[in-house]
Amino acid sequence: MRVVHVAPTAFGIEGLFGGGERYPLELARALALEPDVDCELVTFGRSPGIARDASGLSVRILRPVAHWRRHPAQPLALGLVPAVESADVVHTHHVRSIPSRLVALSRRRAGAMVTTDHGLGGHGARGPFCRLVDRFLTVSQYSAALLRAPPAKTRVVYGGADPTRFRPGPADARAGVLFVGRLTPHKGVDRLLRALPGDTELSIVGTVGHDRTPPERDYPDHLRRLAAGRRVRFRGAVSEDALPGLHRRAEVFVLPSVDRTCYGRPVAISELLGLSVIEAMASATPVVASRIGGVPEVVVDGETGFLVEPGDVDSLHDRIASLLSDRRLARRLGDNARAAVTERFTWESCARRCAAAYRELVR
Repeated sequence: MRVVHVAPTAFGIEGLFGGGERYPLELARALALEPDVDCELVTFGRSPGIARDASGLSVRILRPVAHWRRHPAQPLALGLVPAVESADVVHTHHVRSIPSRLVALSRRRAGAMVTTDHGLGGHGARGPFCRLVDRFLTVSQYSAALLRAPPAKTRVVYGGADPTRFRPGPADARAGVLFVGRLTPHKGVDRLLRALPGDTELSIVGTVGHDRTPPERDYPDHLRRLAAGRRVRFRGAVSEDALPGLHRRAEVFVLPSVDRTCYGRPVAISELLGLSVIEAMASATPVVASRIGGVPEVVVDGETGFLVEPGDVDSLHDRIASLLSDRRLARRLGDNARAAVTERFTWESCARRCAAAYRELVR
């Protein structure tokens, strides 16, 4: 069974360091290891060509001729339809992306089409496009409810982490709090800085978002003002090789996403799943996260981590402080979290769920 994944933006320096970019890459890598699946990832960037990445996955990069509305996740490339026409299954990412629309319209030259949404440009699968898609493979029940695609066409496949890469290190001393994610207002890093206990060390990993209008474009400066005089380190983007070490050396991982930003703007869609949470859990790092989006489907409050109401700085502070001061509690939650990931939230299990959905269409 030949499967081609289509991701509108690559993960990494030539694309974006986000969950919507990491997801198709990690899933395609896992599918490439399935014995009856020939998998390729098609994405877009400045350096066209075909190469094998470190895992052995074939990655085809197409050079865009333009970007619709100059959006980095809306590439237009002439080679897309020929790149997918030999596939038994084409799995696109981002329902509202231009590549997903082009693949749907070219169905006569391609095999079955499935799609996974990551929140680009809103949510919802209605109208003619919905009829052209054979399966909607969602990352959470929350995402499925927002998408409102026909239930008969919808399967929840979740996402995951690689528990061999993200794992606890007995010899690694744990210290401080870790955040991994894009530095945009809806991630709530400003709340984390306000909630940070005393002189606790905080590492912030992630790149600046694409907000170009005030006040959102000034958010990184706002964070630096809040961090002044504190033990806060802005690490920017880190390599794939470095990320697992950061997770297993952290005492606590925090995802403080909000439903209303510090500028008073409501957030329509936040955290369809939360891959960074799953990677922390796989590392047996205790998690404090907002009770938002699909996160409660992954974190069980009081068992595999703590959940707080979005934007509640006092509760965020108290939960972080309790984990920093109670090592037995932190170890219990961390061990439970890793067990939950290895049972349900690995890329291998996600790939098996996707392959089962593909086989429903390719017999």
